[in-house]
Amino acid sequence: MQNEPIDFVQITYNIADREAEKQLLPLALERGISVIVNRPFQGSLLFDKVRGKALPEWAREFGCDNWAQYFLKFSVSHRAVTCAIPATSKLTHMTENMGALVGELPDPKTRRKMVSLFEEI
Repeated sequence: MQNEPIDFVQITYNIADREAEKQLLPLALERGISVIVNRPFQGSLLFDKVRGKALPEWAREFGCDNWAQYFLKFSVSHRAVTCAIPATSKLTHMTENMGALVGELPDPKTRRKMVSLFEEI
């Protein structure tokens, strides 16, 4: 990414795996490289962590009706991210994921609040 004229990269990035925020995402932003996020749900591990937990009411302020939308909106709201690949074979999950297209994306302050909540769970 530093030395080659590339158009895009595909990286793992989600609310639990934010290592890319340190170097990869800032470099992509600086160089104008598009970023495709894979594993925005860390497989299904993020859902395992929130199983039985209610989505916070404040998440509705930016259009989240479920945890899938919460996790997707977190990933795609980073300024360097172009799109995400949620990867599902279930129609109900696809419908939930598409709901992340509705409403606002979280701003940096809200993103920090989202991380804090997730880390507390």
